[in-house]
Amino acid sequence: MAAGKILVSGVSLILVVGVAIGVVVVVNNKSSDPSLAEHQRTVTSMCQGTDDPQLCQDTLKDVKSSGSDPKAYIAASVEATTKSVIQALNMSDRLSVDHGSQSPGIKMALDDCKDLLEFALDSLEASANLVRDNNIQAVHDQTPDFRNWLSAVISYQQSCMEGFDDSQGGEAKVKEQLHTQSLDQMGKLTAITLDIVTDLSKILETFGLKLDLKPASRRLMEATDNNVDAEGFPGWMSAADRKLMGNGGGGGGGNGAPNAVVAQDGSGQFRTIKDAINSYPNGFKGRYIIYVKAGVYNEYIIIPKTAANILMYGDGPTRTIVTGHKNFVDGVKTMQTATFANTADGFIAKAMRFENTAGPKGHQAVALRNQGDKSAFFQCHIFGNQDTLYVQTNRQFYRDCEISGTIDFIFGTSPALIQNSKIILRKPDDKQFNTVTADGTTQPNMPTGIVLQNCEIVPEPALFPARFTTKSYLGRPWKPYSKTLIMESMISDAIHPEGWFPWAGTVHLDTLWYAEYANTGPGANVQGRIKWKGYHGLISRNEAARFTAAEFLRGGPTSAAEPWLSATGIPFTVGFTRA
Repeated sequence: MAAGKILVSGVSLILVVGVAIGVVVVVNNKSSDPSLAEHQRTVTSMCQGTDDPQLCQDTLKDVKSSGSDPKAYIAASVEATTKSVIQALNMSDRLSVDHGSQSPGIKMALDDCKDLLEFALDSLEASANLVRDNNIQAVHDQTPDFRNWLSAVISYQQSCMEGFDDSQGGEAKVKEQLHTQSLDQMGKLTAITLDIVTDLSKILETFGLKLDLKPASRRLMEATDNNVDAEGFPGWMSAADRKLMGNGGGGGGGNGAPNAVVAQDGSGQFRTIKDAINSYPNGFKGRYIIYVKAGVYNEYIIIPKTAANILMYGDGPTRTIVTGHKNFVDGVKTMQTATFANTADGFIAKAMRFENTAGPKGHQAVALRNQGDKSAFFQCHIFGNQDTLYVQTNRQFYRDCEISGTIDFIFGTSPALIQNSKIILRKPDDKQFNTVTADGTTQPNMPTGIVLQNCEIVPEPALFPARFTTKSYLGRPWKPYSKTLIMESMISDAIHPEGWFPWAGTVHLDTLWYAEYANTGPGANVQGRIKWKGYHGLISRNEAARFTAAEFLRGGPTSAAEPWLSATGIPFTVGFTRA
């Protein structure tokens, strides 16, 4: 294969411009050329299931593979998407030079965009490597990973756009320029690639290729039918990691010897969490264990993407507390208000609290922002008001946690499964309401959404006197294909009988996907629910099975058993919690 290495804004990226089977540019445009006719038929077949067939055909028209191997077309689509991200990154650099000094808001938004687009390049590099290094059977088997990476690219683009304040004229103009000249094309090309990967089984049939699908379907059947109890372990963790996590609460028991100990009293190697993270060695392999002793840590933490597979544990969520108060009202962009942010894959947190104390008057004020793939939080408290937990992108799992807030306090664009947790409605500011979730899915084929399983949705004591005057809802549709399922959970009477709240008038009500399954409690009665086209009401067990851990958090050839989740060592339920 041929490859070129491009350095963009400090990011080293390998661009796949060919695959082992051979990709050539079509130079013979004579309609009588049989190979050209075959190529045109193939392009039409590849693109017919996409949202924008014409743009798809324009993207793939100059690709021809020997033997019409589909890998060449998939590689070309990924490459075109990558080039669009590079263009957007370069555009954000130019806009920073031209407009960054106009206001702190513009500079902050553009800086965030550059970071996000670099993460998008990482996801596309993983996608390109998957296509380059594997046969079509292996690529097909890893479509859960592939779709997750492409969805992450869309999420990063979306987060970039959300960083600009439309009420500020200067920011709105820069946002429009960035959107029209680069981000819009980036989003469209990513969506096309995602559509192709989603329809890969059907596409391969047109190539006359027969894949071995039985092992994958058998794994899925075994995983969904064979429920694991509350003490079982899910799939994406190794046996060593399960031992590290242990079955107990906080403290050192079961977690193994830490690589770094944080203690404010000087009894550890470090006094701050930040210093412990900075101790992560270059090129480290395996689990890097950080023990944070009891204390209130007034720090703003970012786990860098280079610090993969950290296990951070404390002495319990009431004793080991990471706190901050950054908020939107004080001029900080939502993404940067996070007290604790994780951008690394494989991150695990146990027995800690992450909080933002800005209060309801601070508006957007994130306690925890998470974008690390295959990350998990166990026995943690995540406390705030508006926008408490930002499940920004990539596959995430939460178990035995407490999450509190007011408006959209669980929001983002990721496959996020929250199990066996307490979801606490807090008293908002006057004339405000509560919405538990706000999912940001923008494309129909994104495997994203927010799922609450076997949770309790209850008001905090301070809300009790006002729970019938303060209206609380299960969620509202932030984006066109907002997707949320509440299943096997106890819903208190603090939730309004209508259940769900609109974002703005009738926007997104026909395209969203909201549903409920096997819930209990006075707020679980669906008789008074809204009548939107996108609200599916009570769904069947078979439909709900798509959102259990076995299916929703898939990752790789053995995806049905989600080995990445097992590897975390956190107990989880593969399928349903009730017979």
